[in-house]
Amino acid sequence: MGYTINRRIEGAAFEDVVARIRAALAERGFGVLTEIDVQATMKAKLGAEMDRYLILGACNPRMAFRALGAEPRIGAMLPCNVILRGLPDGAVEVSAVDPVASMAAVENADLAVVAGQVREMLREAVEGA
Repeated sequence: MGYTINRRIEGAAFEDVVARIRAALAERGFGVLTEIDVQATMKAKLGAEMDRYLILGACNPRMAFRALGAEPRIGAMLPCNVILRGLPDGAVEVSAVDPVASMAAVENADLAVVAGQVREMLREAVEGA
């Protein structure tokens, strides 16, 4: 089982793909709570060079509320991370966490249902970016 939902996008600027995934997430009720520019952080902290890499912490409040109701400590695994990576050939890869895979260790049938629904919402967002 993979742990991410992936899509490779060619012929688009990194910033354009960021805007597209934000819009696709919003269409499915997700807001972006956090944004981490990994490339800038590695440059500032380590002096290391790397390709573009951005982590968006996406949250659908309705689904998060249901997950927390099913499993109160599940907040340790929220929000759902979506990454955007600039690839050496100029393409951009969008990857979202697969909530079913990330929550597989939690034995809770109610949570599994929520995770499955969120997986489909994230899959639609990645495909729609």
